[in-house]
Amino acid sequence: MDRLLHVSAGVSLLLLVMVLISVRRAHIRVEYSVTWLLAATAMLVLSLARPVVEYIRGLLGLPDTPLAVFLFGSALFLIVFFRFTLIISRLRDDNIALAQRVAILEYHLDTLTHHES
Repeated sequence: MDRLLHVSAGVSLLLLVMVLISVRRAHIRVEYSVTWLLAATAMLVLSLARPVVEYIRGLLGLPDTPLAVFLFGSALFLIVFFRFTLIISRLRDDNIALAQRVAILEYHLDTLTHHES
């Protein structure tokens, strides 16, 4: 059990460092990095606070602590992925609307240049 918590803490620290480096190098926008930072911090805290894991395990009625850590981590990252799915969907819709507006502007520009000729 301790090995799993140490591995989870190590992965969380690695994720925190990777996100901070990505923000610093402008590979990821700050507003998107906050979600990853919160998720990694939550996993780090959970990994370092065994009594919290035991308490959550008791609340959920899970038979063993590693299952609680895995379940919590999986749920946390599913929430992160869902949030980014919403963002991607919104950006796709905005992209379609922008392409339509550009097409309308091109049509009006073509119409103006043909009437002037």
